[in-house]
Amino acid sequence: MNLHYTFTPVIVRDLMDIESARQAVRLTAPSVPPQVVERLRQQARVRSTHYSTRIEGNRLTLAEAEHVVLEGRRFPGRERDVREVQNYYRALQRVEEWAEQQAPITAELICRLHAIIFTGPRVRPTPYRDGQNVIRDAASGQIIYMPPEAADVPGLMRDLVEWIAQAERDELPAPVIAGLAHYQFVTIHPFYDGNGRTARALATLVLYRHGYDLGRFYSLEEEYVQDLPAYYAALQTHPHHNYYEGRAEADLTGWLAYFIHSMAAVFHRVADEVRAQAVLPVASEPPELRRLDRRARLVLGLFSRQETVTNAEIARALGLAPRTVRDLIAGWLEEGWLQVADPARKSRRYRLSAKYRQFIGGITAEGISR
Repeated sequence: MNLHYTFTPVIVRDLMDIESARQAVRLTAPSVPPQVVERLRQQARVRSTHYSTRIEGNRLTLAEAEHVVLEGRRFPGRERDVREVQNYYRALQRVEEWAEQQAPITAELICRLHAIIFTGPRVRPTPYRDGQNVIRDAASGQIIYMPPEAADVPGLMRDLVEWIAQAERDELPAPVIAGLAHYQFVTIHPFYDGNGRTARALATLVLYRHGYDLGRFYSLEEEYVQDLPAYYAALQTHPHHNYYEGRAEADLTGWLAYFIHSMAAVFHRVADEVRAQAVLPVASEPPELRRLDRRARLVLGLFSRQETVTNAEIARALGLAPRTVRDLIAGWLEEGWLQVADPARKSRRYRLSAKYRQFIGGITAEGISR
């Protein structure tokens, strides 16, 4: 697969700006109070979820989306919107897990990612479409883009996965890989629906795998929504609507410039926010905290906002089934850092042990994120 683009002076400058902001966050984030770290991450996940689904027509407001993913709220008459938001939020949690595991990007992983986004958790990977689909203008009904035929999709997706792997071996800048993967995925349009959401989540996965998670404080999707016509215009790299009439060989420099510039703008805003929130000196992490794994640290972060938590709240925070969470809680109770707040109540709430409550005011952002 040959993708045609040029590293213009503007793209190179924006890549340098991204690195500058990334370095600023890396140096400053350990001084941010843990409750602020958790709030920034939670906000970023919710905003990414809201804006990525909004691009596809989801009707929930940002506040409603937050109620859905953090409190399990339902909105009668908008069940599909609620499911879309829940699924995308879970997909972002899975993206974080895959990035931490350095899971290779394969065709099966992409199909699993789409299945979570489009159908929900605990489903089989989505098969590629077996027929033609088209993108039409909502107002006029005219065809805007006709993707490749279904018979060509498996080969094109195989080429995309191989290109990502080779680009990583060649040490192409991660923002460039993410931007081109986003473009090529929506160009192939391998599924009947949910391609845009999956493309944006795939780009996030590429960035996270290469250390461009920026503390997981940012939402690229929010930047796109600020000027949706510009986002769509950047994706229109060729005047003909048919994939076989030039789209496959189009010059992607314009799209890449848009993607990189948007990313640079978001990274700089995050760097400014982190600098503004950095008020605590960096402290060495106590051995009690070093013993906690990633899931335990995420749960620990919940206590920066509240005294007790429930099984359901932990399940939502981790993106796991309540039964799985019950097994985790049993282990944490045995380890002694988590305690039952009120054993007499049927619906149990949990609190931190006294030893761990003292750390809530002193945990570094770096420690929380490990």
